[in-house]
Amino acid sequence: MRNGSMAASTRALARIAGLTLLTATLAACGGADDDRRGPGPIEGLETVTVAEPATGQGRAWDGVVEAVRQATLTAQTSGRVAEVAHDVDDRVSAGTVLVRLSAVEQQSEVDAARAQLHAGEAAAREAEADYRRYRELAGDQYVSRSQLERMQAARDAAVAARDAASARLASAGQTVGYTVVRAPYDGIVARRHVEPGESVAMGQPLATVFSPDALRIEVDLPQAVAEQVRADPRASLRLHDRRTVDAGEVIVFPAADAATHTVRVRVLLPALDPAPVPGSTAKVVFPAVAGTSQPRIPARAIVRRGEVSAAYVLADGRLSLRQLRLGEATPDGVEVIAGLQPGETIALDPVAARQALVAARGSE
Repeated sequence: MRNGSMAASTRALARIAGLTLLTATLAACGGADDDRRGPGPIEGLETVTVAEPATGQGRAWDGVVEAVRQATLTAQTSGRVAEVAHDVDDRVSAGTVLVRLSAVEQQSEVDAARAQLHAGEAAAREAEADYRRYRELAGDQYVSRSQLERMQAARDAAVAARDAASARLASAGQTVGYTVVRAPYDGIVARRHVEPGESVAMGQPLATVFSPDALRIEVDLPQAVAEQVRADPRASLRLHDRRTVDAGEVIVFPAADAATHTVRVRVLLPALDPAPVPGSTAKVVFPAVAGTSQPRIPARAIVRRGEVSAAYVLADGRLSLRQLRLGEATPDGVEVIAGLQPGETIALDPVAARQALVAARGSE
């Protein structure tokens, strides 16, 4: 708890420092509402005009990439970890050994079950022979019918005991097989949960494997929106690495959640190289749903001070540094939620803009 508090305090101090530094910079540059700017136009500065936001691109929802096939393999028997054959990020084929557990106790159970089976087989053979002799004697009326029935019951009990011993041997052999944990399909090791030498109990996680060949994203949409998507099941994906791809398939669940009144939509990703990793964020854009877009500016035009962002705005030949509230970053630029309006002009090179502003102030 103490370390968490110190980390939170450090982040808070860093944010305060960033705000203080940007505030000082804004004050030095005149700020958004300060009229103390350079006396003349700034010439030779590379600028760009904030364009009107694009329309008709649909509305986006945040989602998380997940693997269609992902399994956390758990111990089906207790023991000590003898070997961890593969580490995180290793590609494995179906049937590849991932973890080996010690099999001393399990093998002892196999040996004991095998001995019981041998004893049961011998007892069953003896009981069968006794029953046959009594049956022959009963035919000549040397033994009573009740004696024959007792021998038949003894034979049946011996056969049942033999079959039970055979089942115990099979079960013990299966337990030995549980000491070797194999990959269920071709995939990548996402996580190893144990180290060699550790003791594990039944049900304890050993390794997590996923298949990168099939990925999906699930998002929850309002009912009305879900019906629009159902009528036009198309979607595009904006991945965390700024790639934009079309969805392979869009599946709208047939029922809404009774608690949230939302409908889940599953979006299957196409085959990608490199494929996004499960757990990474992405935006799912549905063209069928009308949305409002924000203006975008080039990423290189943004001044960053800690968690605070700003841009140099050029108006009437004069520069000022204006704080911005930013949204999503895409290959087309960074969304500006607040701080800029379409038609305004900004400097593309913040360093050059700062130098030009200082030079303009020096000429006052």
